This record gives sequence, structure tokens and C-alpha cells, in this order.
Amino acid sequence: MIDLHTHSTASDGSLSPAALVAYAQEKKLKAIAITDHDTVEGVQEALDAGQSSGIEVVPGIEISGEYPDSTLHILGYYVDYLDVQFLENISILQKARADRNPGIVKKLQGLGLRIELDEIIEAAGGGQVGRPHFAQVLVQKGYVKTPREAFERYLAKGAPAYSDKFRFPPEEAIAHIRSAGGIPVLGHPSTLNRSTIAGLESVVQELVGYGLMGIEVYYSDHTGPQIKLYEELAAKHNLLITGGSDFHGKSIKGIDLGSGKGSLHVPYACLAKMKKSLAGAH
Repeated sequence: MIDLHTHSTASDGSLSPAALVAYAQEKKLKAIAITDHDTVEGVQEALDAGQSSGIEVVPGIEISGEYPDSTLHILGYYVDYLDVQFLENISILQKARADRNPGIVKKLQGLGLRIELDEIIEAAGGGQVGRPHFAQVLVQKGYVKTPREAFERYLAKGAPAYSDKFRFPPEEAIAHIRSAGGIPVLGHPSTLNRSTIAGLESVVQELVGYGLMGIEVYYSDHTGPQIKLYEELAAKHNLLITGGSDFHGKSIKGIDLGSGKGSLHVPYACLAKMKKSLAGAH
């Protein structure tokens, strides 16, 4: 089994890239992809750890895309994480993340919560600051009992302390991944909030027009009927099938590496097809 959707301390996971690989070894996984939000900062460490432990590590990233009424994420696999232009492109997203953090702090303070930006930065442990770090501090200070409650009460879109940030339109996210030699994949299509199959398919079709190469079929929150639908969409649009848990470690409880909520199984065949597609492209 493999897991192609994981996060480390380089973004909002609780395990360092090396510890993530060590945990994959403990879980007897054959391969993992490191897909931190808008950064490839942890890739080299994960690759080094993989080399010494015999775990196959795929360099990756998860880029948030701007799309109406949706949460749209594009996963990028086998990106050249040393490509100067690619690093320049994603630095725009990193700056956007950093710029919104003081805004969230200000809104929380306006709600009467004693929160300082320094505390959030410390919680991130040197990695990129994200909303899960705010949730962590809110739990530590006793304002909420769980990270989920922190999001529901304060941090989720539409909640009183939510602060928006710049995101690439999907065509740009896909283009940046492809120009760095990577494979762009639509992450967790269930979060697109499309109520009809036709609505979902029209989004997929649009993304395929921009150069999308795959769809994340197997995912911790996907139901059996959803998996079947995404498999059909992949076949119809000649897309690669991928899957992963979206593991964050302690940051998101109830989701384990490799097995998600307990029933996730991502076969190595998904990765083999991805590598074959990459070889064909070159």
C-alpha cells in the first residue's frame, strides 16, 4: 500500500519530513508522497530519509486554487523541487499565507481572545504558518476543546476570524506544476461542492482543458459511491487515478497514514501508472 497525500511540519503536519518517512516504514507502506501546502521545503529531507529507509518518496506539493463556491486543491507529483521558476511562483503563495496571519490574529483579538502572532509562529515550529497552527494555540489556551471546534467557531470560511488569501486560478496552478515537470492532479473532488454529477464533470472537463492529468479517487472522506463516480470520471477523461489519506499527524485526529479513517487502501499500481505516464512524457 501507498499514501500519496501527506503533510509534514514544512506546512501544517505535526511530523517532520524524516519522521513522516519513518512512520511510513512503521506502517509498512511501500511509498509516500510529501504534498505540503504551497511549499516543497520538506521534500529534500523526506527524500534523504526515504533513501536510507527504503521507502519510495515522491516529491510533491498541494496548491490551493481559486474557484467559485469551492475548495479546489491541485496536487503536483514529481515536480522539480529545485526549479528556480517554480520556487519563485510558489513563493507568491507563501507570501499570501504570511500576509493573512496578522489579519487572523487581529480578528481573534477583536473577539476578546488573547492571542499573539509570536505564539502562532512558535506553534509552527519553523514551518509555514497555517490555520491549523491557530487552532493548536486556541486549544492550548483553552478557548476551544478541539481543533475542529476552533475551525467551526473561528477559522473556517465564513467564521468570524476567517481571513482570505490570494490563490492561483486553477489554470495557473496546473501550468506551474507542468512547467516544473510534474503531474497535476485534482485533490479530493468531493470538496468542490458540486451537487450534481453534471456539475462536477463540467469542472473536471474544464481542468482537463488546462492540462489536468489525474484525479484523487481514493481519499479518507470519500464514500463508496463517490469512489465509483470518480473512477468513472477518470476513465472517461483518460485521467490517472491517485489516492491518499491527507495525513497531518496530531493536527487532524482520526486520520492515519496509509489507512485514513480505517478503510483507505491505495494500491501501488496507481504510482506505477503515474511513473509510466511521466516516462512517456519524456
